[in-house]
Amino acid sequence: MTVITPPRKDVDHPQQIKKHSSSLRFWHWANTIVITGSLLTVLINSTITDQRSVAGVVTSELTNSGTEVTDQQARGIAHTLSDNVWAIHTYFGYTLAALLLFRLILESFQVADQKFIRKMKSAYHQFKVTKKNRETARHELGVKITYSIFYILLTVMALTGLFLAFEDALAPFKSIRHSVKEVHGFCMYLILAFIAVHLVGIFLAERKEGKGIISDMINGGVND
Repeated sequence: MTVITPPRKDVDHPQQIKKHSSSLRFWHWANTIVITGSLLTVLINSTITDQRSVAGVVTSELTNSGTEVTDQQARGIAHTLSDNVWAIHTYFGYTLAALLLFRLILESFQVADQKFIRKMKSAYHQFKVTKKNRETARHELGVKITYSIFYILLTVMALTGLFLAFEDALAPFKSIRHSVKEVHGFCMYLILAFIAVHLVGIFLAERKEGKGIISDMINGGVND
């Protein structure tokens, strides 16, 4: 999902570009690919391989070719196609969980000024004490809070997805499966909203003081 380009703006030096580590850039683009693939499988299963639509097509095509097929058989074929797509979705989910773990570990090994938590604290401190560039400080803090929410959403998505993937092994908790599935689906819509905001933010930044933000996330930019 075309998604996560950590902001590079500094309140005191808004024109400077901060360099991101190669590990963080790898996580960003790998995460983008995985989230995009995961969302595509949801889209495919809700449209192209929708069980009702596929069952109707199977029945119609086989009947026209002279092969008789019952509604149950047609639904079985449609269900198999849907399951295959969901299997791919599950593998994307495993990869997303692995990337999230990688990001948590990476945070421990990042140099001090590239740690997200430190940037969050710095943004909050600058917002509290800065007298000039107040709007810039407020914007920077807002961006950091938005990314914090995104990380929380990723965590919830990964945990609920793993629950659904291993529901047979978690039989004692089967009663909450429906609630977990609803939370998983709702988080997907929130992540879609984040992607939209993220892309708009990048577009606006590229036209203003953040020009080169995409290039920075590809080649690392330049040092402060």
